[in-house]
Amino acid sequence: MSTDIEPTGDPVADPGLAPHQYRPQDVDVDQERRTERQIAGMFGVATLLLLGFCVAYFTVDADTRIFAFGDPNSGNAFGGWSAQNFAFGTTLGGALLLIGIGIIQWAKKLMGDQEMVELRHPARSSDEDRAAVLADLNAGVQESGIGRRPLIRNSLLGAVGAMGLPAIVLLRDLGPLPHSQDETVWKKGMRVVNDVSGAPIKPSDLEVGQLVNAEPAIFFETDDEGHPVLHGHDLLAAKAKAAVIVVRMRPEDITPKKGRENWGVDGILCYSKICTHVGCPISLWEQQTHHLLCPCHQSTFDLADNGKVIFGPAYRPLPQLPLAVDGEGYLIAVSDFPEIVAPSYPELARDQKNLDKKSGDDA
Repeated sequence: MSTDIEPTGDPVADPGLAPHQYRPQDVDVDQERRTERQIAGMFGVATLLLLGFCVAYFTVDADTRIFAFGDPNSGNAFGGWSAQNFAFGTTLGGALLLIGIGIIQWAKKLMGDQEMVELRHPARSSDEDRAAVLADLNAGVQESGIGRRPLIRNSLLGAVGAMGLPAIVLLRDLGPLPHSQDETVWKKGMRVVNDVSGAPIKPSDLEVGQLVNAEPAIFFETDDEGHPVLHGHDLLAAKAKAAVIVVRMRPEDITPKKGRENWGVDGILCYSKICTHVGCPISLWEQQTHHLLCPCHQSTFDLADNGKVIFGPAYRPLPQLPLAVDGEGYLIAVSDFPEIVAPSYPELARDQKNLDKKSGDDA
């Protein structure tokens, strides 16, 4: 015969723990308040450092260097750290360090500090134990004093909330904001040059039916020291939008839209090389039909009819660059593209506006 006996008292009468030592904050109210102010100060400084991170992102130039020792002009300087990276590291790292130290100090000096003894139990807790855990969690919340210590609570919430600011600021590095780069490097008076040699193009260089891949002359220009005006990432980004094709047709085959009668020179027209569907470069030219075919998804544009889409998934006509001739007889741009050079999506406000305008014109 077995008898269930409910245990009473402590599970272990004497587990061998040393007598409990009270902390200064447990017995001295002034010390408790002083510690509370110290922790809140750490959270406050962390908030300022996170704000400093955001300020550094916009104010510290990425090319600025910090030299730890020596004169940078003498060639004997030591260090050469990026000032922007140094600012990011000190502000964000300092903020995380202070928040971490503040939370540790809060736990060690102000939260509950009672020793606990618990017997081992099966892996699965009973329903009573689970209810007890929730009760303990609630008790922990009460012991933490988060409800009656608004200074610490609010300063911590402010510091943790400010941690989201660097993440929001760094989203700028994912790319330009929508509609922030609608312009290209084309401008009034800029010559149209061959995309390989950089040679400027005269109307007499083109025959009827010919297509030439071209670019703005700035891609081949250099500064006073002989360095390219555009290079690296800036050059690639500009090429992605400013590349053009120049074609020559018989003037009587061209049907210009109202206001575009003088956009060409003796049957020579200039269009963007960027397909308005998903941005593929295009130059498959059908001389007889004056059609330009995109090799990616077969969008087809009629260059004799203002770049109009006649087949395929492209949404907008191919942007046209108005041309003229300078004093030396070379082809030049009259202005930048009047239209956006980019892929098209009907759900975008800019393209929906074009669609509404087109519908109104057709009506």
